[in-house]
Amino acid sequence: MQVVTRFAPSPTGYLHVGGARTALFSWLYARHCQGKFVMRIEDTDLERSTQSAIDAIIDSMQWLNLSWDDGPYYQTKRFDRYREVINQMLEAGTAYKCYCTKERVEALREEQMKQGLKPRYDGHCREDHSEHSPDEPYVVRFKNPTTGVVAFDDMVKGHIEFQNSELDDFIIQRSDGTPTYNFCVVVDDLDMGITHVIRGDDHVNNTPKQINLYKALGAKVPVFCHLAMILGDDGTKLSKRHGAVSVMQYREDGYLPEALLNYLVRLGWSHGDQEIFSVQEMIELFTLEAITKSASGFNTKKLDWLNAHYMKTLPREQVAAELEWHLQRQGITDLSTGPKCADIVAAYCERCHTLKEMAEKARCYFEEITSYDPAGVKKWIKEGSVDILKASLEVLSKLESWNSQAIDEALEQLAKQKEVGMGKVGQPLRLAMTGTAMSPGIGDTMMLVGRERALKRIEQAIAAFA
Repeated sequence: MQVVTRFAPSPTGYLHVGGARTALFSWLYARHCQGKFVMRIEDTDLERSTQSAIDAIIDSMQWLNLSWDDGPYYQTKRFDRYREVINQMLEAGTAYKCYCTKERVEALREEQMKQGLKPRYDGHCREDHSEHSPDEPYVVRFKNPTTGVVAFDDMVKGHIEFQNSELDDFIIQRSDGTPTYNFCVVVDDLDMGITHVIRGDDHVNNTPKQINLYKALGAKVPVFCHLAMILGDDGTKLSKRHGAVSVMQYREDGYLPEALLNYLVRLGWSHGDQEIFSVQEMIELFTLEAITKSASGFNTKKLDWLNAHYMKTLPREQVAAELEWHLQRQGITDLSTGPKCADIVAAYCERCHTLKEMAEKARCYFEEITSYDPAGVKKWIKEGSVDILKASLEVLSKLESWNSQAIDEALEQLAKQKEVGMGKVGQPLRLAMTGTAMSPGIGDTMMLVGRERALKRIEQAIAAFA
């Protein structure tokens, strides 16, 4: 049997951490089993579903490199199929038309609640054979079994049972002819051959309804795996203040997809004490049995640590591609005016925690210096600083090779000649090169600026500080 998993978000909002983890676990299990991963957009909530949310979900999945084998399928494009199945169920007697008015159903619900009973439909139309006019509105309800239990062995939560007497004949088609969530999910999973349903545990109560639908359709019930929720550091439900923002916001904030994936995989899954996993390692090691039952805690500091690790260890060109995106977001569209982004990554990967921070610090290599940090000027521009800048200009303009080693050696020799510390030479030059007193080694910094631009910036600083 080929394993087939799916990720089926509702496009009523952006893709958040919980959904991204569900997508990752489903993707990993399919890849681990050399199976198939299906992408499905459950957009039957016509009032709340939006194209912008669909686009954001697709963009997030592509940024995370969670590629799908089939899809994306859209439920709104499958309405003919749903109607076909509903008609088959009506003919088979596993579903029936319910003509109860909204007022009757609401009154029934209120009375049941007054009596301390669980609100549920009373089956009034289940065996009703009275005549109704063709234009009389109705819904279609599933004829749920009234006795026995519906049970399943969840891969995370273990054995779960529900009494059928606790379930009601839920609606599978609204009065306007549109199908409902629980019905669409079952038909989709059946048609798409889904073998394993991996989703959040907020869906546990939907599972018995869906299992009974599978059985009514004569279909094999898939394996269910319900993931425990993600909590904030304070033990409460994850919210925006804990970091529960759109996945694409993590990109905006400067995180690498590899860091976010590594972080997400450890929210409810483990392999010994290992913390850092390449995507290939995740695929090789991931099993449903290793998913934990307990809720996971979100920890931004750990995500920051992982991001710093990947900025330093991934191939420079790979990180550079993401840095280019951040530079463009900051309005730097012509990257040919500065150094190679891979060289910026090499110089700054130990000095930054995010790519957004790196891009902000790298602006000076693509734009002209129009001002100098006042605190840096106050600290480092003293009597004699301009003379040192003039001497540096003379020395550097004579260099035959423009590389960091040659620059550093020339400036160290100048510091000895002037009998001053290297800081009194390097820091004014940093201000001249970047507008701030913070940058990589002065040789590396001037290499990134480039020979012609560096010499001009020294001349500019001499004029500014004179």
